[in-house]
Amino acid sequence: GGGGGGAMAEGEGLVSVDYEVSGRVQGVFFRKYTQGEAKRLGLVGWVQNTSHGTVQGQIQGPPARVRELQEWLRKVGSPQSRISQAEFSNEKKITALEHKDFQILK
Repeated sequence: GGGGGGAMAEGEGLVSVDYEVSGRVQGVFFRKYTQGEAKRLGLVGWVQNTSHGTVQGQIQGPPARVRELQEWLRKVGSPQSRISQAEFSNEKKITALEHKDFQILK
């Protein structure tokens, strides 16, 4: 045994990963759907449109859930979006979540 961890600990810790999605992802409610999917999975982070037509952000949470959202960002997206590419970078282990929830940034 041992001491109790935080409420969100699932034995394998937490990860943080940055993402950028290219394609037809602006003006198709991509951010709203990403936020909804992240909340469904219990993840935190943020999402925003960039000036060069992509959507970028950060995801934090248990690795298995983060993987699910990565797959969703790569293949699904919002109903009207057309994803050509999803890139993930700066993946790292974190000891605590750095965001309270999943926000859409302007």
